[in-house]
Formats: sequence, C-alpha cells, structure tokens
Amino acid sequence: MPHNCHAHRARIVPQIHPMQIAVISDLHLGPGDRSDSFGHSDSEFLQFLKRLESDFERIVLLGDIWETLTTQRLFDAAAGLRHAREAHPLIAQRLLDPKYLYVHGNHDLVASVTEGAPAEWSLDSDGVRLLFTHGHHHDWIVQRARWLSESMVWLGAWTRRWGCAALYRMGYWLDNLTCRPAVDPSRDSFQGWAMRLAHARNADVVVTGHTHIAMSEAHQDRLFLNSGSCSEGQLSYLAIDTKCNRFDVCQGL
Repeated sequence: MPHNCHAHRARIVPQIHPMQIAVISDLHLGPGDRSDSFGHSDSEFLQFLKRLESDFERIVLLGDIWETLTTQRLFDAAAGLRHAREAHPLIAQRLLDPKYLYVHGNHDLVASVTEGAPAEWSLDSDGVRLLFTHGHHHDWIVQRARWLSESMVWLGAWTRRWGCAALYRMGYWLDNLTCRPAVDPSRDSFQGWAMRLAHARNADVVVTGHTHIAMSEAHQDRLFLNSGSCSEGQLSYLAIDTKCNRFDVCQGL
C-alpha cells in the first residue's frame, strides 16, 4: 500500500473478487485564470495520477472534479465544464481512461448530463458492499436553494479575479468551518446522513467527498470514509484494498 496512509481495518469477510481502488475528489479544476482553485501544476498532478494508475486497478473520481460554476456569466455550467477542460487539456484527456470511474458532485453536476456521470456507484467485492457518493445531497443549501449556493461560488470566483484574495480566503475558511465534523462522530450530521444512506443501500462502507476533510470513522458495523480534497494544493486520497480488508486515508505521494 502507499506510504503516508492511516489504516482502518473493517470486519473480516470472505474473499471473492479482490480490488484495489483509489478515490480522489474535489479537484475543482477550473478555467485556468485567477479564480482557478486547483492549486497544482498540471504536469506534477499528472505524475500523481500515473502513480495511482500503477498502484490501483480502479480510480474513482468522487465529484467536484471540474469547477463549472465560476463562469463569466452566472448559471452557465456547460460553458464552465468546457472552459475547465480547455484549461487543463492533458488532465482532461487522462481522466477519460477506462480505469477512471466518474461520480458527479454539485460543482460538476452538469457532467450527469454531458457524460452520464451517476450520483452514486456501488461495488460488491470480497463480501463487502461499498457505496460511493459525493455527499452534496446532505447539504441543505445545495438541495433547497441551489441557486444561492451556485451564486455564492460564482461571487467567490470573482473576488479572486478582482484580486481580493483575503476576502476569498475568509469565505473559504468559513465554508470549511461549517463542514468541520463534530468531535463525537455519532453527533456529526454529515456522517449520520451517510450512515442512513449506507443502511438504505445495504452498504458496509460508504465513501464520500464534498467536505474537503479526509477521514475514516467506524460506526458500529459500518465504516465512513471521506477522500478529502485535491484542490488548493492539497493531495489527499483513499486507498482501498478489499483483499487485505484495508481502507486507508493517504496524504501526498
């Protein structure tokens, strides 16, 4: 398994079809201007992807891969996706490889139409059922006032274009503060939602993104995982090995 990982072992299960899976999310690859919050050089990130490709059988892209909400005009996600792909052409081409499986988030919701990216993906491997979903369905603003959520993202992008980096960082910090999990995992509303979804889907492991906070927490006989973020210069991912029954939170190469 990769270095710099924190392991969490789930219950022992029969080995049927072992798989090694990497999960990355929240890249927020944008239009390449000052509003782009990706934070990596494309060439260095491509080396990271090549490393994952060599170490894992499947790589799950768990939502908010592309930043489609920071266009010149408000509510023009299709153009946002096109501009983001044009700004990061080598990464865009790499992610079309069949080894990658794309589950959309709220910042790249348009991919559900343009690429048929699902909201959820489930896998049965070695007697373990894994459920992959971005997690924005828990976010009440996204669900009940999507226009407001997308407007705030759009305004945040313009504060960066106008050179108001400090204002953007304050908004980013406040947004992350609201997503911070509770000290007691059983009282964390995001994990509670994820566990209810896992129960409804009969899943042993539920894998999410969205919060940008990588973590692994056991909830009785089920496991909650979050892949963290690969934006703003971060490099977080999950390494899943169903044969060895390992579910690891990893940082960096």
